[in-house]
Amino acid sequence: MSPAPAIVRSAAAAGLLGTALPAALLAALLAALLTAVPPASAAAQGAPAAGPLRNPTPGLPSWSEQIRIRERWLVTRHEQLLPMMRRHGIAMWVVVNEEFHDDPLTSLVAPPRPYTGNRDFFVFIDAGDRLRRVAVTGYSEDYLKRFFESPDEPVPAAQQFRALYQQHQPRTIGLSIGGRRGVQRSLTHDTWQFLAEAMGPEAAARFTSAAGLIEEYCDTRLPDEMPYYTAAVALTEMLAKRALSGEVITPGRTTVGDVRNWLYDAFWAVGVRTWFQQDLRVQRAGVPNPTSRGFLAIAPESTVIRHGDVVHLDVGISVMGFDTDWQKMAYVLKPGERDVPEGLKAAMRNTNTLQDALMKTHSRPGRPAGEVYEATMADMKARGIEAMIYSHPIGVHGHGLGASIDFRSARRDANELPKPLRPGSYISIELNTATPVAEWGGQKVFVMMEDDAHLTDQGWVFFRPRQEAWYLVPAR
Repeated sequence: MSPAPAIVRSAAAAGLLGTALPAALLAALLAALLTAVPPASAAAQGAPAAGPLRNPTPGLPSWSEQIRIRERWLVTRHEQLLPMMRRHGIAMWVVVNEEFHDDPLTSLVAPPRPYTGNRDFFVFIDAGDRLRRVAVTGYSEDYLKRFFESPDEPVPAAQQFRALYQQHQPRTIGLSIGGRRGVQRSLTHDTWQFLAEAMGPEAAARFTSAAGLIEEYCDTRLPDEMPYYTAAVALTEMLAKRALSGEVITPGRTTVGDVRNWLYDAFWAVGVRTWFQQDLRVQRAGVPNPTSRGFLAIAPESTVIRHGDVVHLDVGISVMGFDTDWQKMAYVLKPGERDVPEGLKAAMRNTNTLQDALMKTHSRPGRPAGEVYEATMADMKARGIEAMIYSHPIGVHGHGLGASIDFRSARRDANELPKPLRPGSYISIELNTATPVAEWGGQKVFVMMEDDAHLTDQGWVFFRPRQEAWYLVPAR
């Protein structure tokens, strides 16, 4: 993806285009623009531009090297797949990628490269003594041949599926249908019809949901992934700290939209993207907190950040096939202030206490997630802390598959089999507490946190140290 349009827009805004500058000087100036990430909206209002990104991609390799690393991981994933299929009773698993409508499984079951072949199938078959892997595509590529049977002259898909079914007679054919989550129910109606017609009514009667297999496959982390995910979380932390600082926020001038736009430009500058729009929430003494769906509401983009505000940021990035999710809290100092009020410090301690109870006291591999939720909430009730928990799996998808420690799933799954915590899983520890703050006249302040963590025998462990002190935005 070329950064040229952004360069041209920045250059035009700076008055560099249409001048008689020497080519070498113009090139140097444009290169310098690439290292800066200004808050675009704020710049027009006179807010200071952000400085150069320092070490913008800590621990992250180039894009081509990322592909090579992820293809090494794919070898291991395929080695693990046959036992998974047998555990879930799936004799044939078919993943389908539609052109310009990519399936969220494609980059996890096939090499993480672009697929634009109208309709591509990746087929996994329990052949008894081995896992047979077949790419049913309209083309052949070297990278596909390393992982799949992929003939130089592809056979028409309908013919190929008829032959595969007749040869193996799989008792079950797992498809992305019937699941609760998008990645488990992504098969289109037209593709279901195509497969049914290609393999015949006997095969269609054996179509079944692969939801359980998909969940285990997506929720199984590899040891080799951890250093790269840690680097992704570190990059998320760095961008969040900069966004919630005086580098980006000038009290009384910078808006919520300015901070959001700065983050978009920061993602562009460091070569990552985001899987959701970054959100900010603003709490202000004497102003009732608006809510939405039971949560503190997201602030309108036009909201001007002022002295004395509490600012919450929810942000995540996508890189190397991973998603991160990160929430942090900042306080905008008033003129003459050097630190946050003691009441706000106590509010943050309550959220840290909630994190400790959830992560260390009550979470262990194999324990049902619903039990963890109930035990943690009972602990908070005994301590007199008003709490909410809505933690979710993360890793290859931002709202990942697996065991959620979440008030919503705890209610919904009451009549289902308990979902145990899986060793080595990744999770976003997402939660909040609401604490009356004396300096705000007893008004409740929500301290909302989200940190990515992995499960060990001793409980959840953060990838990066949690926030225990407020980020401070100077009064200027």
